[in-house]
Amino acid sequence: MCVIYFAYRKHPEYPLILLANRDEFYERPTARAAVWEDYPEIYAGRDLVHGGTWLGIAAPGRFAAVTNYRDPEAPPGKHSRGDLVGDFLKSRVSVEDYLTEMSVRAAEFSGFNLLVGEINAENNAVGYYSNREGEIKLLAPGIYGLSNHLLDTPWRKVEKGKSALTKLIEKGGFESEKFFEILGDKTLAEDADLPDTGIGFEREKLLSAIYIETPIYGTRSSSLLTIDKNFEIALDERSII
Repeated sequence: MCVIYFAYRKHPEYPLILLANRDEFYERPTARAAVWEDYPEIYAGRDLVHGGTWLGIAAPGRFAAVTNYRDPEAPPGKHSRGDLVGDFLKSRVSVEDYLTEMSVRAAEFSGFNLLVGEINAENNAVGYYSNREGEIKLLAPGIYGLSNHLLDTPWRKVEKGKSALTKLIEKGGFESEKFFEILGDKTLAEDADLPDTGIGFEREKLLSAIYIETPIYGTRSSSLLTIDKNFEIALDERSII
């Protein structure tokens, strides 16, 4: 997962609207979003290499997503970052307690940004933790963006997606296709707006779009996750497997 935009308690009908693109090598085996046979309470895509996921939901009103923190010098982690999402969805641990547990285990994983939440009749919490920042954050209502750096780092595609989501929320109503249009933007950032994460200019440029296309790597799925005012949770995934 390489870009996430979400509106938390900013829409009158939807306490959560979350948009996400998962970027990965095309050759990596992947399963589309579905009910997991071994954990039927989970609905998510699945990485068929390590068995985890990048984005998923579970009743009642639990969700989680992860992005990599881009650092070409970082060593591989002991565990797959996809476990961070799956383990939260399998559990009934509170948002804050789970992030606290992951902060203790932070060194077991390569760089990650973890977003977890629970929005239902009993609980209302969305939290964020990165093992490259080391601070547990319980989020206030707002519109947020996350790519391969810390939450709300002002990369061009983070700012662009947040702005587009804000305009849709302010317009009112709810049209799924409008959210997917945000995720389908293939415009590259201007050279002056590129971050420097140590991967070189050409790769920075290719990865600067919201929707990425290269010969071997790119956006494999676009997803719209919602929780409505009646606490119904849904995940709509558009995949390229």
